[in-house]
Amino acid sequence: MLRLYNTLSGSKEPFEPLVPGKVRMYVCGVTVYDYCHIGHARSALVFDVLRRYLEYSGFVVEFAKNFTDVDDKIIKRAKEQGVSCEHVTTTYINAYYEDMEKLGVRRATLEPRATEHIAEIVRLVDTLLAKGMAYRVDGDVYFQVDRYAVYGRLSKRNVDDLQAGARVDVDERKRHPMDFALWKGSKPGEPSWDSPWGQGRPGWHIECSAMAMRHLGETFDIHGGGMDLIFPHHENEIAQSCGATGKEFARYWVHNGFVQINQEKMSKSLGNFFTIREIFQKSEWPDTVTGEMLRYFLLTTHYRSPLDFSDQSLKEAKNALNGFYDLFERLNESAPVHSPGDQSMQEAMVRTREAFVAAMDDDLNTPNALAALQMLRGDTNKALEAGLSGEMRQMVRQEFRALGIVLGLLQTDTWRFKIQQQQPSSGGAEASTGTLSDEDIADKLAARLAAKRSKNYQLADQLRAELASHGITIEDRQDGTSRWKR
Repeated sequence: MLRLYNTLSGSKEPFEPLVPGKVRMYVCGVTVYDYCHIGHARSALVFDVLRRYLEYSGFVVEFAKNFTDVDDKIIKRAKEQGVSCEHVTTTYINAYYEDMEKLGVRRATLEPRATEHIAEIVRLVDTLLAKGMAYRVDGDVYFQVDRYAVYGRLSKRNVDDLQAGARVDVDERKRHPMDFALWKGSKPGEPSWDSPWGQGRPGWHIECSAMAMRHLGETFDIHGGGMDLIFPHHENEIAQSCGATGKEFARYWVHNGFVQINQEKMSKSLGNFFTIREIFQKSEWPDTVTGEMLRYFLLTTHYRSPLDFSDQSLKEAKNALNGFYDLFERLNESAPVHSPGDQSMQEAMVRTREAFVAAMDDDLNTPNALAALQMLRGDTNKALEAGLSGEMRQMVRQEFRALGIVLGLLQTDTWRFKIQQQQPSSGGAEASTGTLSDEDIADKLAARLAAKRSKNYQLADQLRAELASHGITIEDRQDGTSRWKR
C-alpha cells in the first residue's frame, strides 16, 4: 500500500482516498508572468509521477492544477512591456505547455484559471464575512487569522509569533500582522471585477480555495506544491477553506523540496538561476540536453530532499539513459525461438517489479525505483550473454516500458533516442525535408522492409534513423508495410 508523507501530520501515512478507487488531487500551478525555472520543473514532475503511480496502482485520478493569471507580478510585467495582462498570461501559459511537453509532463485533468472563477471567489469571501472570519477595510476584505483557532497547524507555527512572510503586505489597517487579503480594491489601470465591496480583484490565497472546492469538492484527497508554499499560501488556504465550510479541506498535504545549483540556493542575484528552456539551450551542458535526460536527473533524488543541479548530474543522467537504450538495441537483435536463459529472466522481472512497487509505495522513492530498473538492466545484459529467446526479449522490453511509464521514462524508440541525442533540444535546427525525393524514400523503405524480413533489425533501425534525419516519419502497419510523411 502506498504511504505518503503528510506535511499536516508530519509523518508517513497509508494513503486511503475518500472514495474507494478514485483520487481527487489539487496542485498549485504557476503564476504566469515569466518562463518556468528548474524549480517549477521539479514540482511539475513530482506530481506528474504521483499521478502516474496512482493510475498504475488502479486508481482513477481527477487532477486539477491551476494557473494564477491575475497577480501583482503579472500587472507589473504588463506595464513594463506595454501590453495587456491577458497578453502576458497567454504568452507564458503557452510557454509553460511547451516546457512541460519537453519534460513529458502530462496535462492535468482540469486546469482552472483564477480569472474564470471570480463568481466562486466572491461567494467564498462573502461566506467568510457572514461568519465573522473576515472584515472589510475600505474596498479591501481581509481574513482575520485569530478567528481560526488552529492557524499555523500546517507549518507548525504559533500565530502570536508569526511575522509577515512572503506575499503578505504589512498594512496598518489590518487587525493582526498576519491577516491576509481575500479581495483587493481596484487601482487605476489594473484589471478588476464587480463585487459587493466594489470593483477589485481576488487575493492570491483565495483563488486556490475557490477553484479546488469548485472542481473537487469541499474536502478532497491530496493537495500538493513546493515547500515554499507551506507558509503562508497553504496555511492560508486551510484557514479560509476550513473556516468557510467547517470541514477538513485536504486530507494529505504533499510538498517537494528545493533545487540548489552546485550546492547553492538558486537565485537570480547569484547568477545561478535557470529557466527550463535555458537548460535545453545552453551549449556548455554535456552534449545535447533532452527532456528525458532532465527528467531522469530530477528523479534521482527523493522528492522531499534538496536537489543539487550541476553539469555532472546531467552527464550522469545521460550515461544512465544511454545504458538502457544500448540494452534495448541489443534486445532488437535476432534471437532463437527458445533459450535456456528465459526462466531466470522471468524470475528477474518478478523481482524487479516487486522492488519497484515497494520503492514507489514508500513515499514515492524514485531513486530506489530507478535502482530497481538498473538491476533489471544488469540482469538482462547477463541473460543476453547466456542467450534469450526472441519472445523473452520482447517481454523484457515491455517490462521496461510498463515500469518506465510510471516515471515517464524509457518509452522512446531506440532510433528516435539516438536522433534526439544529436539534435539541439531548443528546436533551432530543424531536420531537412527537401533532400530526399519520393523515389529515394520509397527505395529506403523497401530496403528497410527487406532488412526486417531477414531479421537484420540493426540495419532496419539505421534506415529509419536516416529517414528521420531528413524529417521523414514512418508508421509501421500490421501487415509489415509502412507509410510515411514529411
